[in-house]
This record gives sequence, C-alpha cells and structure tokens, in this order.
Amino acid sequence: MSKTTPDQASKIAKDHYNISAEASNLDGYVDENFLLKTVSDEKFLLKISSEENGEQLNFQVAILKHLSTKSLDTSLSKVIPNKEGNLLTELPNNKTASVLTWLPGRLWATVNPKTESLRNSLGEAVGSLTNALQDFNHPAAQRKLDWDLANTAWTSEHSNRFSGRQKEIVQHFQNRFVEIQKEYRTLPKSIVHADVNDYNILVSDDLRNPKVTALIDFGDAVFTQTVNDLAIVLAYAAMNLPDPLTAALEVVKGYNKHYKLSENELQCLYTLVGMRLVTTVTSASLKKEEFPNEEYFVISEKPAWELLEKWFNVNENFAYYSFRNACGYSAHPLQKKFENWAKNNRVPLKTMFPSLASKKITNLDMSVGSTLLGNPSEYNDTEVSEFKLKQFRKHHPKTLLLNGYLETRPFYTTEAFKSEGNNGPQYRTVHLGTDFWIPAKTPVHAPFDGKVRIIHHNNYDKDYGPMLILEHTFKGGKFYSLYGHLSLMSLEILKVGQKVKQGDRIAYIGKPSENGNWAPHLHFQLVLDLLGNNENFNGVALPSKVEIWKSICPNPNFIFEEELETAETKNSEEKMIRFRKEHLGKGLSLSYEKPLHIVRGEGVYLIDIEGRKYLDTVNNVNHVGHQHPKVVAAGQRQMAVLNTNTRYLHEEIIAYAEALLKKLPPHLSVIHIVNSGSEANELALRMAKTVTGNKDILAIEVGYHGNTNAVMDVSSYKFEGKGGFPKPGTTHILPLPDSFRGKYSGENCGIDYANHAAEIIQNLKSEGKEIAGFIGETMISCGGQIVPPKNYFKEVYKQVREAGGICIADEVQTGFGRMGKTFWAFELYDVQPDIVTMGKPAGNGHPLAVVACTKEIAEKFNTGMEYFNTFGGNPVSCAIGRTVLEVIEEENLQQNALEVGGFLIAELKTLQKQFPIIGDVRGEGLFLGFELNDSNKNPLPEHASYLANRMKQLGILMSIDGPDHNVLKIKPPMVFSKEHAEELLFRLKIVFGEDFMLKF
Repeated sequence: MSKTTPDQASKIAKDHYNISAEASNLDGYVDENFLLKTVSDEKFLLKISSEENGEQLNFQVAILKHLSTKSLDTSLSKVIPNKEGNLLTELPNNKTASVLTWLPGRLWATVNPKTESLRNSLGEAVGSLTNALQDFNHPAAQRKLDWDLANTAWTSEHSNRFSGRQKEIVQHFQNRFVEIQKEYRTLPKSIVHADVNDYNILVSDDLRNPKVTALIDFGDAVFTQTVNDLAIVLAYAAMNLPDPLTAALEVVKGYNKHYKLSENELQCLYTLVGMRLVTTVTSASLKKEEFPNEEYFVISEKPAWELLEKWFNVNENFAYYSFRNACGYSAHPLQKKFENWAKNNRVPLKTMFPSLASKKITNLDMSVGSTLLGNPSEYNDTEVSEFKLKQFRKHHPKTLLLNGYLETRPFYTTEAFKSEGNNGPQYRTVHLGTDFWIPAKTPVHAPFDGKVRIIHHNNYDKDYGPMLILEHTFKGGKFYSLYGHLSLMSLEILKVGQKVKQGDRIAYIGKPSENGNWAPHLHFQLVLDLLGNNENFNGVALPSKVEIWKSICPNPNFIFEEELETAETKNSEEKMIRFRKEHLGKGLSLSYEKPLHIVRGEGVYLIDIEGRKYLDTVNNVNHVGHQHPKVVAAGQRQMAVLNTNTRYLHEEIIAYAEALLKKLPPHLSVIHIVNSGSEANELALRMAKTVTGNKDILAIEVGYHGNTNAVMDVSSYKFEGKGGFPKPGTTHILPLPDSFRGKYSGENCGIDYANHAAEIIQNLKSEGKEIAGFIGETMISCGGQIVPPKNYFKEVYKQVREAGGICIADEVQTGFGRMGKTFWAFELYDVQPDIVTMGKPAGNGHPLAVVACTKEIAEKFNTGMEYFNTFGGNPVSCAIGRTVLEVIEEENLQQNALEVGGFLIAELKTLQKQFPIIGDVRGEGLFLGFELNDSNKNPLPEHASYLANRMKQLGILMSIDGPDHNVLKIKPPMVFSKEHAEELLFRLKIVFGEDFMLKF
C-alpha cells in the first residue's frame, strides 16, 4: 500500500480537522507519523494506520482516554476530535487517522548527560504509567507481537545469524529465558506500553535538572507480564554507560515507588532485560537485509550490542540482589534467616585461634583517614607496618588486634581496584571481611563443621597468598567462610571436597613473603553466595554497593560470642555542616554544591571518606604534592627533636635561608621568615611605608594579598567584593591589566595600563603626597588567572621607582618554579622587585612564608624596634621549607611545569576551537586559566559553576575565579603529570559536550 506524502497529510489535517499546517515525516515502525506545524507555531501529531492496524489506532485512543482520568507523573497527549466530533477518521484505501496534541520536550536519545536523578525520574514516570493501567482492559491488547517479551523465543530461530562471542551471549539469554518460564508465566499481567525506548521518552528543557515529562507512542501496547515494561525501559536507560547495573537500579528505585515489584518479578528481571536486547539486535540484523537504506530500523543496534555484552558480564544473582535492595527487600533473600541462625550458634574466638592467649579485643583504625597508617610510604612498607603493630601490642599486651568489616581503606585506591563508573573513576575501597592481626604461622581452626569448597593461590596485581573457602549448612541454606593471607603450607593441609569438623586445624597465617608483603594477618569473611566464583572471591566492594554486599557478606560479629568492635562512628556530613554553620566562622565557605568530605591527600589527589580519589587542579598550596613523603618525614623528624623560636642559634634556619637565597636574584639578599602569605604581605607593606615614610600604596584591581587589615586595604578583590568596604584613601587601584576583556588590548596595551600609575602618582604629587610603593601579584590569580602584558611591570616599576616608591612582587601563588620557564614569575617580565613575598607553597601547606628584600631596605627597616615572630623561622618550618626546595630540584618539577603546562595550554586551545564557549586560554607553566564567554565576550558564570560541579562529579576538582566568576583556574600540585593533564582534558571534553554547556 502506498505511503502518505507530507502534502497529503497536510490535506487530511485541513479537510478533516480544520487544521492548516505544514506536515513533515516522523519515524515510525508501524504507523505513519507526521508533525503538523501551523503558521502560529502550534504543533500536532498526525497518525495514520493501515486497515490491519486500524483497530490498534482505536486501542491507542482508548488508552489515552483511560489515562486522562488518572493522576500521572507525566503529561499525556490529548486526542483531537475531527469535524464530526469523532476521535478517529476513516480515510480512503482503508486507512485510519487520528490527531494528537503535540507534547513539548526533548527526546531521551538527545539528552546529555543522563543523570541519576533523570533516570530516577524515568523510573517514576514508567511506574506511574504501569500503575495507572492496572485497571484497564481492551480486546485489541490480546494480540501476539514479536516485540512482546513474552514471545521473544522466536529469536532462537535466528541465533545462527551471529557467531563467536555474540552468539554465545545471545544463546545464553535465550537459554535462561527458557529456564525461567515456569516462574515467568505466573507473574502478574496487565496492559503495558511495551516500547518505552529512547525515542518515546520526552524530557524537560531544564538543562541543569531535567526530568521526564511525557511517555509517547502507545503503538506497541499489549497485555503481557507487567514487569516486561520495566525490562524494556532498562534496556534503553542503561545504554552508553560504563556501569549499566547502577543505571538500571536508579530506574528500578523510581519505578518501585508507584508499582511495587514482587520478589519473583525481580528474579526474572535480569534475563528479561537481556532478552529485550537480544530482540533488538536480532530484529536489526533482519531489518538490515529487508531495508538496507533505512537507518531507523537499526538505530539502536550498536549501543544494544555494547550493553548486551556488559549486561552478560554482570553476575545474574548479584543483579537480582541489587534489584531487591533497590526495592526495599534485604538484598540476599536468606540474610535474615542466616542472622537468626548465627545468633543462636555463636562460637568463641578460641575455636578459631586456640593457641592465642588474648584476653581482650582491640580495634585498629585502618580507614582512609587513619593517622595510624600514615602515608603510602609507611603502610606499603612491611617493616614499618610490622613495627607499628609490634609497638601497639607492646602497649596492649594479650590483646587480639582486629579490624576491617565495612572499613573504607586507602590500600584499595590503586589502579588494581579502579573501574570506570557512570560518573568517572570509582574504587572498590570497602573491606568486606574482618582482619585478625596475629603472628605468622599461627594455626587457624574451623569455626563450624563444613567441607572444603575452594583452595586457591590468589594472584591479583601482586601475590596475596593462599585462600581457603569452607562451605557450611544452616537451617535454610548454605553459607561460606573465607580465610585469606595464609601460608603456602596451608595448601597441603586440605583437599577440595574434604569434610572438616568444628575445631579442626585448617590453615596457618602466612609470612609477608607469602602473602604479598603484608604484615601477617588473617582475612576472615562470611559469604552467602559465591556468585559463581570457583577460585577466589571479592574481599572489597564499591562504596555505592555496600548495602548489597553487606547482605551477601554478613558481619563476622554474628558468629562469635565476643563482641567484635567496629570502627568509631564518624559524624555524618549533615551534622558536620550544621556544626560548622553554628559554631565556626560565619564567613567560612564550603566548595561545590554538594560539599566534599576529604580525609586524605596523596600527590595530585585528594581522597574522600569513601576512598574516592579526586584529581586536584586547585591546590597550589601543596606545591610538591599532597603529603609528600620526604616533606612529611622532614617535619616529623625535626618536630620530634625541637621546635622553638629564632632567639636561639639553630642550623635549620641557616640551611633554609641559604637554599632559598640561591633561588633569588643577588640583590634580594635578606629574608624574613613568617607564617602565611597574609603575614608576608603585611610585613612587606610595613617595610615600604617605614623605608619611604609614606603611606599611599598602588595596587592592582581584583588583586588579593591576604586577610589581615593592611593587606585587605590593598586587596581590591576583597573590599570591592561582596560585603566589602569603601576603598581606603591611601589605596590607589590600577585597572586590571587584562588584554582579553579589559580596558585596553593590542600589542602595546601594557603601556596603556601602566600609564594609570603615572597618572595616580602625578595626582598625588599635586596634593603634596608621595607613594610608599606598589604591590602586585605577578600574575593576578583571583582576578581570573590574568597574565599581564609583557611590558606592563617594567613600565609600572619605572614609574614607581622614579617617584621614590618600593616595588613589591607578590609571588605567593606563582613562585617556586610554577612558571616553568622561570623560578619566579617576575623573572618573566625582566624586572627586579625590591621586595618579594612568598606564601604557604613554600612549606607545601605547612604554615611557612617569606619576605625577601634588598639589604638597603632591611637596614632602613631596622629602626631599633625589634621585629620578632614567635613561630616564624622555627626549626620545623625551616626543615620543611628546605625539603620542599630539595624536592623541586630532585624531581625536576620546574621542568615538569614547563612541559605539562605547555601541553595543557596547547590542548586547551584546541578545545577552544571545538567549543567556542571557551573565550580565552592563558597562563604560564602550571598557572593556567580559561574563561567562559558568549560570542560577545559576555561572562558566563552559571556555565562556570556547572562545569566545576560536573567535573567534581567526574572526579576532578576545579575552582572558579575572576571578578565575573567565569574563569576556571588550573593550579595543581607541581607533580601533576602529562597523564593527569590528559585525564583533565578527557573529562573537560565530556562536560563541554553536554547540553547546558552547548547552549549559551
């Protein structure tokens, strides 16, 4: 039968519905669909069905009529009556037409990103629809469709269209579908939509917090197992994601709010999702032959295959337990029965460790934030770890040391435990067993009767030693006990299948050389389902899956008479935020819309309470890396011996001063050591005013120099910002030397900006005043990572010096090799400041700062009034500062800043060509920034905020600056490598491609 043309569709709309509109084709699998658009921009949907599908069009109209009486979470199309008042129109050639109101929104397929809250919204929308259709019946629903999941056995006839891995996967789900039939046929049935795919879901136009607004096209509605509708939507909602199960759970949780899923429905759900995907790829294979030029029929084929393989790799039982947990059931169906049995069959720890004379139990804290562990250089060193344990035992004699159940640990934040989640990297950091820290060769005995299920020599990224798993029975089922980090001789004690009695010796604790160089201990774990493992079993889990895993792996505390201590409960994040608001300074802010709970730093990473690592592009204070082992050790060594003031002779202050002076120009030969950048700038201003006898200071717009009174008075960023104060009369602000969006641009704009200094100086002279000096960040950080024009500082310094003023270079943000080309930023401009200030990067985050000045200034400042600083120059700070300088040299970090910074800025400029929202890219070394603007250079602060928060979700910390809050700054620790830069660029590209960032 011939297809309807757009012109014919327009005529149908006019003749039968009195709608004057231009028609255009829309994709459709069975019906012909047209968008009708009037001159007044009204939109309608015209559907045309052939004779054999006419009854189905009547069915669709009936569904919409029924649903219009229900309260739904989404909007519905309304059926427009024709001129005669009928909802359906008979057409020539045995065709039937209907017209529906057009629903606004974006197709699910086009939305980017699809967030957790959006998937939850989708689940709620579909669950609401399912619930609303429970009391609806229609004779046309009793039909047989190939796309009805209940009928998908037909795909088995075509499994030979596939080969290799693809055939294995397809046949696996086909076989599982046959195996579940007895249970599947008993599941509840109702009329369902049956085709909630990514082209039948409409999403709101809210680009930051989108929600599902409508479900359209009821052309495949059918009477079938109710759960089929959920399986179908999951097959689309989980596409194009690294972790499809997590995505599916977000939908299931929303769906279950409206339609309560039974345990039997959940048990079939994994297979049904697989079969929907099998149907998709089989149909696509057939349609490609029948319609080789029709892209619509195969539009989901590639993502369906990708998802099908990932879904196949998900353990079916684990998926079932996850679905149960999402719906409020205990994840493992036998969890409660086991707990009840275990409570009535407890055994003393002496059963497992009869040779130990321990009289009490003590918990060791080995969580992510544990101070006992120290940094990786300590906890990865077996000798250090064993020494700490020995010292602990020395102070706690006859104590059994244990820990670990559900403890989030830093050991597991390595690549071996990393995977890609739907929001960036994720780490299996939660420990599922209890560790008993007992000497090597200690015998281990069976806590219960059982038989040997597995004996295996574990090999992950490194050797973890032999592992044993025993199988036990209880009233209601089986459970397993797992013993890890055993000695090699343990492999010879038992055989697989061998029975053991309670109290039988089953293994020995391994030495470090046998268990991957760990301090001797036993990893003990209870398991209700081995999830198909025949060699080993997960000892750690993703934090997001803890509720599921603790049901599969119950707390070992259940089986022992003694009460095993658990790690101290930490304050909840909500409680911490509330306390901060009530009892800490009211001006103390938190970063990001959802604050981070950070407990550990490591190189270029900050690590949160769950062990998630965040690539840190913000914290330039930790100059040579968070908790650099050499810097930490230097501070620890000196702190253990002496920490006092500078009124006594001590070698450390001499050693540090000598090392620092080697990095400074010869004319800066005197240093004063203080505690912070604020204090350094405060002292520099005091020097300038004392030496010149004047009070007036020149400073740069949006400059920031610290939080004490004097430096606040010259920090335009503060006094001109929110909650600021009138500019002090002795402060004179020079325009921000921004050649991109500032007052001046062009090759010689530096002179134009510098001329403002001459103008101010001249105005002051006319009032009989002279300046004390000029203070400026060599690159203006809070101003938006501004790189002043090349000739700017040379000209300003010239003007200031001619007027008798002092030139102060604030190098708090830019010093110590960060520029790459030079050690100090002022060296880029070929100027010689009279005073240079440095801040906390000098101490890698330890309170250490420095003022370096000329000998002449130092002598004139020495008026007889002693300058004394209680903590400035103390031996601990100096030892740390000296070590920072050593690390910069030893690890060649200035060259690293040059190379990595050069790579970053080149790649950011490439991104700029692809994403025009990037208005400017600027910086030197590892002091970079890019700002977000529209085509007229107007700032886009909301987009900057979106970018920073999305990057945080993807595991990268970024921060916003600039007077218009539209500049993203990049000032990472100097150990930031090319690989880290590539990760940053990869994630930036993802976010720049998202809907909110593309529409500005």
